Amino acid sequence: MTIDPNSRIAVVAGGTAGVGRAVVEALLTRGYRVAVMARGQSRLDDMERQFGDRIWTRSVDVSDGAALTAAAQDIAAEFGTPEVWVNSAMLTSFSPFEKVEEEEFRRITETTYLGAVNGCRAALSVMEWGNIVNVGSGLAYASVPNQAAYCGAKHATEGFTQALRIELAQAGRPITLSMVQLPGMNTPQFDWALNRMDRKPQPAPPIFSPQVGADGVMRAIDTDAREILVGRSVLKLMVGNFLLPPTVERQLTKVGVSSQKGDAPPEGGPGNLDRPDPDYPARAAGSYGEQASNRAIIVDGDFARKGAALGGAALILVAGILLGRATRPREESDRPAMQDRDRIRRLPR
Repeated sequence: MTIDPNSRIAVVAGGTAGVGRAVVEALLTRGYRVAVMARGQSRLDDMERQFGDRIWTRSVDVSDGAALTAAAQDIAAEFGTPEVWVNSAMLTSFSPFEKVEEEEFRRITETTYLGAVNGCRAALSVMEWGNIVNVGSGLAYASVPNQAAYCGAKHATEGFTQALRIELAQAGRPITLSMVQLPGMNTPQFDWALNRMDRKPQPAPPIFSPQVGADGVMRAIDTDAREILVGRSVLKLMVGNFLLPPTVERQLTKVGVSSQKGDAPPEGGPGNLDRPDPDYPARAAGSYGEQASNRAIIVDGDFARKGAALGGAALILVAGILLGRATRPREESDRPAMQDRDRIRRLPR
């Protein structure tokens, strides 16, 4: 493959379904060439047929740090040095904690938490400058019942991301590390995740389309935000758990399980913990498209915290709308020019 030295390269780990898949399309629309990694080879093959040489693919389990780092080295050698890296892979199960086997809990943690850790390590082994984005969840602020492993992993990712961000600042590396905290998304996880509830799982309302999540990721890249909060529900969880955590827990005790149950009976099956669903196509959306909104408030998390300190959630929501409209995406002229990139590449690492 002939590499265009002027091409912009991005990587999406967990990029064949859900929010990761929507992020791939958003990056391609911006003119990036995108390296896509996921477990399922059939979905990667589908994407290669659709996008051709605009993408590079490899079947990788993100819980395997050595394999992920090796893939990063091959991306840099064969496709180009990435300036954007998005960690979006995740696993979950819908089950009371006491019914979750140790190996099941470990598998979810290894993919959802250690997958982001491994992704950051792999990205830093090849990136010279740019943006790393860890896709998080509002459940990093307020956990829900029946997803203890997933919630724990998202809390852990938040803590890890902050620690690494500080280390990058200390080292003076020109890499921005962001978290994007998402609301209930209409992704395939609710169709293929292991489920022990008496109804099919659904995203906790309000439900948003995966493209809304991709918009949040792109906002983080455009503005170098430390954290992006997507949707009023995430704002409420963040502010509520900050100001009145007992009230949040009492409310989740009442509705935390029922809000995760859809109307359909459970579909059974082993779930996708051990292997990806081979029959599910490479697509972003799941089965709740009729209930999913294509628009959401997207707010800088630091601004939201200032709003909470100064006046509470109402001020955050109003100001967040204004901020979202006024925020200027970073233009091409704001990015390092090619000669600046050459200078950055010569910085000590």
